[in-house]
Order: sequence, then C-alpha cells, then structure tokens
Amino acid sequence: MSDFLSWQVGEVQVTRIQESQESGMTWVLGDAVPENLKPICWLAPHFIDEVGEAKWSIHALVVEIGDRKIVVDTCVGNDKNLPVKFWNHLQTSFMEDFERAGFHREEIDTVLCTHLHVDHVGWNTMLVDGEWVPTFPNARYLVAREEWDHWQSEDDDFTKAVFSESVDPIERAGLIDVVEQDATVCEEIRLEPTPGHTPGHVSILIESKGEKAVITGDQTHHPCQLAHPEWGSAADFDFGQGIETRRAFYARHEAARTLVIGTHFATPTAGRIERDGEVWKLVVPADA
Repeated sequence: MSDFLSWQVGEVQVTRIQESQESGMTWVLGDAVPENLKPICWLAPHFIDEVGEAKWSIHALVVEIGDRKIVVDTCVGNDKNLPVKFWNHLQTSFMEDFERAGFHREEIDTVLCTHLHVDHVGWNTMLVDGEWVPTFPNARYLVAREEWDHWQSEDDDFTKAVFSESVDPIERAGLIDVVEQDATVCEEIRLEPTPGHTPGHVSILIESKGEKAVITGDQTHHPCQLAHPEWGSAADFDFGQGIETRRAFYARHEAARTLVIGTHFATPTAGRIERDGEVWKLVVPADA
C-alpha cells in the first residue's frame, strides 16, 4: 500500500500504515449487510462500496511526539500459522511500507496493544531464520492488566496459536509491560478504558495544544455502529457492555469534538462524531 494517511494533533503526528483493505465484514459484524447499510446515506462513498458492502481496513498507526515513536496495534503479520484461511501465511508489503513511510523498526520505543486479538498483534513479531523474534526490539509492549489477565486463562487452540507466535516471544524477551487500563504513556497520550470487545480493551487518547484525537481499537469496528450502537461484533466478549461502551464513547467524543481515528475504518479512516437524531454519524473532511 502507498497511501500513508497522517493527521496532526497539536504537536503529535499520527500516520497510518495499511496492511490491507477489503469489502465485506459480516463474518465479524453480522448486521453489516447491504440492505442494512444502504439506508445509512452518509456511509457512502467512503465506508461502503458500490453494492453496499462494508469497507474495512487493517492498519497500524505510528504516533510521533518529540523523540518518541509509538506504534498502536500491529495488524496480522506475515508468515503466521493461523486457522483463518485469508490470514494464514499472509504475505504483504507492510514492513516495506513501514520503512517507505520513514520509520525504522529499531527506533520504535513503545507498542500499544488496544487488545490481544490476532489482527492487532501480528507484527509484534517477525520470522527470522525459523524463529519468531520481536519486530520492534527496542520497544516496550504495553498491555492493560485486565486484558493480560484474561488471556492467561484462555487455552483454546486458536488463542494458543496466536500467542505462541505473536505474544509469547515478546514475553520471553522481557519486553511486555502490564499497565493499568487508564495508564498515562506520556503527557500527550494515555489509555482510555473501553471494555466489552475484550475485558481489558482500551482506546488511545491523544491530547496536545488544545486538540484531541482518539484511536478506537475494536470497540467500534465500522462507522455504521455510530448509527446502530446495538450492532455488536461476533468477537465481543461481553455484548451488552460493548453497547454501553460505544454509546458512552460516542457521546463523550462528540461533545469534545475529538478527531476519531478508526482502527478498522477504511480510507479516509478519521472523522468527527456528530449527533444524528437519537444516534450519531461520522463526518469526514470535505476533501477526504
């Protein structure tokens, strides 16, 4: 991919490095069928395609402030042995694109994990000479305590497959920091608890020079959920809590005029929340 979107939030710059963009996401968001999406007029043309299928993206976000370079979520990753056909042994140009965007693995000092699902931890590691090694060897990988504790008790085959390649090597290298769900990363960046999709899910709040942005993580997979907060994900740990989290998140960030950067939102990926009757909509820049 070559479209390196970026946003300036005060003195903080956020850059999107995309791994993939597709149409069709009913496998994770069952209500996102064309007959439900087409009546939501503001979704076109950015967030649904010409037949009304939901468009979605997998990408990482690099957050720069001063000398700090922070990666938020790390996509699916190459070479992973996954029981998901379209992600198994994936081969993309993600790391080449990462460098073409002007970033180098060794200069990343922090990786923020909104949660530990497969499509958010993949590039935590990379395959080198048959071994999984940290992609960002000089970074601390931050995970909320509730999230970390939850996954320690899960021993299903899928979780074990993901962790063995994308999480366990980071732990063995001593690079994981388990932090509070509202931890402050630096003066401009802190975690915002948004549980429901997973028990310790967080969004990433950025505040600088009077400007504010938030990176959603998976508490919202697609902008259609602003119009229907009750539409949850098949992967939600607590469906009811997910609905409550979305409603509170939309109201809070509508009032604050926050720039919302969606972790799975298709291009243009970011916008501001506005009221639309009893629910909300995402308004993107006119030239997006």
